[in-house]
Amino acid sequence: MYADWSSLTIQLQCLGNSTQSVLSKLPQDDSKQVVSAVVKTVANNLGITVSSDAKPSALNTEQEVNWCMEVICHGLCLPLTEHKVISDSVNIYCEWLSALLPNPKICVPKPVLEDPNFYGQKIITHLNHLFIPRKGEEEQINPAVTTTDKLVKGKTLPSAQDTIHRQAVVCHRVLRRVQELAHQSTVMERETWEALLSFLLAINDALLSPPAVKDDIGDQLCERVLGVLFEIWLIACVKSFPSPTLWKTFREMCMNWRHRTGLVTQWNRVNLCLTSRLLGVLYGPRFPVLNIPKEDSELIPDTMTNECVAQSWFRFLNCIGNPVELSKPIAVSNTQQFKEYALKSFGVVDPTYHPCLASLPSIFLKAMKGVSTIVDAYLGLPRPGQMISTMSRSTSTSAGPPQNQSLSGSSLISTSAVMNSAIMLATVTGTLNDQQNLSPSPLRPSCNSILHLFGLWLFEAAFIGTDLRVNSNSPKSSLGARGSVETSRDQPRTSSFTGGSSGVSSQTYSLPASEMEDLPPGLTPNNFESGRAEALGALCRIFCSKRTGEEILPVYLARFYLAVQKGLAVGPDKVVSESLASILLNSSNLLRIDLDGVNVLAPFLVTALEAVLPEKEIKMTVSYINRGDLRRSAIHLLQSMLALPLHFSNMHIKELLPTGGPSVSFNQLKPRLVNLLINALQVETEGVNTHMLLGCLMLGVQDAASLEEAELTQNDGFSNNTDRNSAGLFNTASETGSVMSDQTNGSADHYHHTQLSERSSFNEPSIDMDNVADSAHALFVRATYLVCHRLISSWRSELNTSLAALEMLSGLARIQIQEQDALECKRAVKWLCDYIVTQCSRPPQAHSRDLHSSIVAAFQACVTWLVHHPYLLQDKECLSTVLEVVELGISGSKSQQKASSTPVTKDEKALNPASRRVREAAENLLSVIMEQVGHVQSLTGSECLSSLLDESSLLLQSNSWSGEQVSNHTAVKAFRYFVIDQSVVLGILEESLGNSQDPHPTVTAIIRCPSNKSVWTLKLRHLPRHKSGQVQRSANPGRPLAMAEPGTRKDSKPCFFPDSIEKIPLCAADRSIPAVDSIAGDETLALELDRLARLNEQQSILEKDLSHTMDEDTSYSTEFECKPPEPCSEFQTARLILSHLGFLSISALRGALDSPLPRLIALHTENDGFAKDIESLDQISPRTFDTMYTFYVRPGQTNSVDIISNSQAGDLNKMYLELLASLGWPVNVSTHSGWTGDYSTSWKIIDEPSTNDCNPAGPKISGPARFNGTEAILYWADVSSELAIIVPCRSTDIYSTESRPCSSLSGNQQAADAISTHSTSSFERGDIPDCAEERSSGSGLHGSLSLDVTSGESTTRRKQGRTNQVHPDQKTRSNIDYKVALVWLESMEDYLTFPVNELGSFSITIFVHPLSTGLLRIKLAGSFGKISVSSPLVDGMVVSRRSVGPLLRQTAINMCRRRRLEQDLYQPPHVRRKLKIQELVSKHRIQMSEPEFFANLFMNTSY
Repeated sequence: MYADWSSLTIQLQCLGNSTQSVLSKLPQDDSKQVVSAVVKTVANNLGITVSSDAKPSALNTEQEVNWCMEVICHGLCLPLTEHKVISDSVNIYCEWLSALLPNPKICVPKPVLEDPNFYGQKIITHLNHLFIPRKGEEEQINPAVTTTDKLVKGKTLPSAQDTIHRQAVVCHRVLRRVQELAHQSTVMERETWEALLSFLLAINDALLSPPAVKDDIGDQLCERVLGVLFEIWLIACVKSFPSPTLWKTFREMCMNWRHRTGLVTQWNRVNLCLTSRLLGVLYGPRFPVLNIPKEDSELIPDTMTNECVAQSWFRFLNCIGNPVELSKPIAVSNTQQFKEYALKSFGVVDPTYHPCLASLPSIFLKAMKGVSTIVDAYLGLPRPGQMISTMSRSTSTSAGPPQNQSLSGSSLISTSAVMNSAIMLATVTGTLNDQQNLSPSPLRPSCNSILHLFGLWLFEAAFIGTDLRVNSNSPKSSLGARGSVETSRDQPRTSSFTGGSSGVSSQTYSLPASEMEDLPPGLTPNNFESGRAEALGALCRIFCSKRTGEEILPVYLARFYLAVQKGLAVGPDKVVSESLASILLNSSNLLRIDLDGVNVLAPFLVTALEAVLPEKEIKMTVSYINRGDLRRSAIHLLQSMLALPLHFSNMHIKELLPTGGPSVSFNQLKPRLVNLLINALQVETEGVNTHMLLGCLMLGVQDAASLEEAELTQNDGFSNNTDRNSAGLFNTASETGSVMSDQTNGSADHYHHTQLSERSSFNEPSIDMDNVADSAHALFVRATYLVCHRLISSWRSELNTSLAALEMLSGLARIQIQEQDALECKRAVKWLCDYIVTQCSRPPQAHSRDLHSSIVAAFQACVTWLVHHPYLLQDKECLSTVLEVVELGISGSKSQQKASSTPVTKDEKALNPASRRVREAAENLLSVIMEQVGHVQSLTGSECLSSLLDESSLLLQSNSWSGEQVSNHTAVKAFRYFVIDQSVVLGILEESLGNSQDPHPTVTAIIRCPSNKSVWTLKLRHLPRHKSGQVQRSANPGRPLAMAEPGTRKDSKPCFFPDSIEKIPLCAADRSIPAVDSIAGDETLALELDRLARLNEQQSILEKDLSHTMDEDTSYSTEFECKPPEPCSEFQTARLILSHLGFLSISALRGALDSPLPRLIALHTENDGFAKDIESLDQISPRTFDTMYTFYVRPGQTNSVDIISNSQAGDLNKMYLELLASLGWPVNVSTHSGWTGDYSTSWKIIDEPSTNDCNPAGPKISGPARFNGTEAILYWADVSSELAIIVPCRSTDIYSTESRPCSSLSGNQQAADAISTHSTSSFERGDIPDCAEERSSGSGLHGSLSLDVTSGESTTRRKQGRTNQVHPDQKTRSNIDYKVALVWLESMEDYLTFPVNELGSFSITIFVHPLSTGLLRIKLAGSFGKISVSSPLVDGMVVSRRSVGPLLRQTAINMCRRRRLEQDLYQPPHVRRKLKIQELVSKHRIQMSEPEFFANLFMNTSY
């Protein structure tokens, strides 16, 4: 840059000799007397001590002034022992320099006032003598001490220190005056500015170029003179920009001072200040501000122009040359001053052995930290502001000399690194405990631009101490014009950072082995490891900040991969070096940003991770790095590599450098990754890291199981058919819809549609490598055992870790593994039960809400295991274990603590559960065991656990239906309603249904309980159904034939009691009827007895009259044939069924001690609002229900309207359509009986609209927007959760909670047509089938239930009977349903600008970004409270296409569950239904006595 310009270095170094006074030719004593007399006289007129004593100068002519200046100049050259003379000389010149200020002093001579620039230049030049160290001064003070002795001792003598201190005081006086001139002067000409800058360069070179000696004048003034130089140079850039000659001289001299720590300190300080200003100039005010201290920000004048800022920044950045040369002692000591010291001293045989060079490692580290900080500032990372505070700064505005500073920089390493460790990690991973999201600025420059500026330095520093470190001047090692900070076409032989006339060699130094042996032990390349680590970290941050679609030059990628490969080297003792730790801390995103060829580093990364994650105590060369942060960064790398082996299968990994050994394939990494994951989870103790590892483990099992399942269904994968489209996926969805609903509770976790490349088996090195395959089953067993074991032993006290482990166990239960072992599943359930017992058995002081939340989650995990593995309850031991835990949760204790102990009966136990929530969770588990485990789904599959029939539907099927439409308000009057145990509503219809012909007592019961609503038809039969048809009945059986010989009839009087009745003693039963005498004293009973006697007497009279009449009647009596009575067709079935169920006992109709209400309560159907309350109960879902909204974001989109409208486009990414297909199955809103995302359309069948009601001319919805929630949705459900997946196409699809318009869907279309084929990629209307009807085709209810509603007429009548439904109160909605956002990002950087606040309030936002490899990157965002984000997906995970659907679904549902656990007032669905039933009792109970209740049963209902 300055090749064609001359340098002033030699002239300035000889400035002292060229400005000698004429008095120097006189004898020393004579000259001292002259100087002392003149200076004293002139100084007396200055008024230094008392300003009022100042007098005008008597020097009126130029000759007089020039003569005095010759004397004063010689006074500045006197020995330091003449301190008074030197001090007066300095005072005179400083006062005269005020002529350049706006208000000059009165003592300034007239000629100086008239031409201040001329005399100012001369004075400034003379002041140079003050700063020049006096040769032999120390020997004169103490001749016995030689220079060699001083060097050996490392310090000067106290008398010398006192003299040096005096010199420093007057030097500070001059520097303060110079600063005033630079800041305040308005008359300084360009020549004066050049003289001032030359003066500053000269005094700095005189003080700093010699090898440093502790506490010498250079050591004491180092920070001060450098601070003034840089400060005034910046001011000069504004007022009088320095010439290229001065800039070249400045750089050459700075390279002579590189052994001084203060130089790098000031260099960093100025660079950061200029960088802060330059960032605002280049990228505008929206770019992240580089926060710097106020005193540093004042260095840059406000009037500095943008062009001046840019020019100054680049020139200051290169003023010390290549900072990597600070790691080369030979280059730093290759100066004239170091060579002279080596020649004069017996203790220094080589310039590199000078003691002051021992600080080079810390100086190099500080320089690389400065470069790294500037790099971070360009990336928009917040680390620079933190780093500045750790840098030592000079107090350039201080009035006195600075405190003594040590040359050792060891403290800098630990201090700055400790303070920056957490923020550095946040910059890279975006995962802090408080979930702060720290990412590079979207306005940052490209990686190539940053590497053009700093690439040469960073790459050269990254190869320090490796066999790849070569001479940076070599043409083979050059990065070319783009790789160098400065490019010079006419300098192919020399470095662009070095000059040729400053005494510093223009060549750069690499260190061959022979020269490394000659270096001092403290200056070997290993001692510069900290600076190398800083450079590697900066390179990793640069490359990890690559944007989506950004291209990086191959030459940069190649060098970066080589540098990382060398930095990841691990020795046999597995000690983690600083370079390795820096790479891991700063490259968490390395494998998930689509860097070309980055997978070549995979084997080396695995090796490095094996030295970190499996180790309980990580061996490190330094102690300041936080082990937890290091492990977390390693886990981030691990989770981005887990999907690679199965994705690339047998593909071989290329080598950067030929090794001669066999190449490694991705399959060979699988067992190492699995063992690494398992071992890491065994030793991990930090909660956040454990959470991430659990997610990784779940990903590994899910991915392996999905691949094995896919290989069983079809042979071709994405590796063989890359044009596979989503139409086939939805074909699969429609064809397997009924099969899926027939699975246990319709879980769709096994509902996978995609598979990748062919899988091969490989063996685990830690076990039998020949016999044990690394299959999904093996992973399942290892994962289940490890998680269950650590859950009980280590994680039970940590809520978030326990929840993550329980969520993973639930996820493992959902995975369909071909070779699943029932014993392992049984053990998992046993461990879960043991965990519940352990938590419940903890002492009372340990019980808290967090503890109970973990117990509730464990009960939910048990539900999942039993529902998906119903065969476990066939095992007697497993069933007993589960029921004991249920009993423990409900009652607080077990009936039988040990097998040998006597069980405690239920009535003898006191109910003392751990908490209300624990009891409710246990009740839910018991309900699922009794009603859902192993239960074949009804017609609706998993969309609804309850029957769709209600009172009006059943009444329309009865014999009494007259044909008109019946509302629910009317239909309920035909039913009798009873509440059993305040938890079950029993609605009884005593009429037979229309298709029932058998004259049997028939009852139709609607049972509404906390878990669901069911409808049953029951008949009272005296014979089994298969024998009822064998009974023959005749209409007229006729009289029987008379016997041949009729017998003789003997009349005899019946004897009601035996003759010996009086002799039989009375028993207790006989005495139960009191004797008449015993009640004689009771008047009431006596009246009753008299009434009974009168009735007996009246009856006796009537019987006697009838007998007398018959005896006197002699008329003819006709005999009639006996005929059987007609079968009874009217039954009081309500009374019969309640009696058979045992609820008509007196005790059931009376209140008990534990409840004032009786077990059986009748409800009043005539009350206003009863029908609405029943409908409200039906509207309370027995499952949790949540909504997932999916959005497609094109690159650069930030407007919410544009983002929502993307769903109607036909050119969406096919992987996005596959993702939608894997989330759930398509359903029509109008025929869907489950959750639809809208209360007004959920849990009911909407009446089919007429043709006139719909608008056929309306806009046609295409693309995934077909599932906008108005006509269709994607749906998934299991026994405990419902999830509606909505693809909004307008903002109202998110915010609307009112009833949506009717759907005009045709229920006979196939779901395969829902999403278009590859050629059209669009959605059409009328493509989504009525999945409920599809799943029910071919399977009807048994005829004995008498609920045949499959005929056309019955179906029509049922739909007509459905009337308006009500939904839960608006106030309770926020407590029971949550929203999740799933955002597909074409560009990963758009997650920073995604308008989440405009689109709604979401519990969690899951960003999915497709990588060029076909894998998917996950990013999680949201505001998380005490309970952190759920698993299995974790931030930064890279997953395969075949496993992303189940993992996304589980993460969304688990997050919503955690939100519910976090709420204090949340009530589970079954509890809300139970409370609603109790509300029915309080509002509609019929207050009746026992006789009135029985009498009411005999009354018929009417409507």
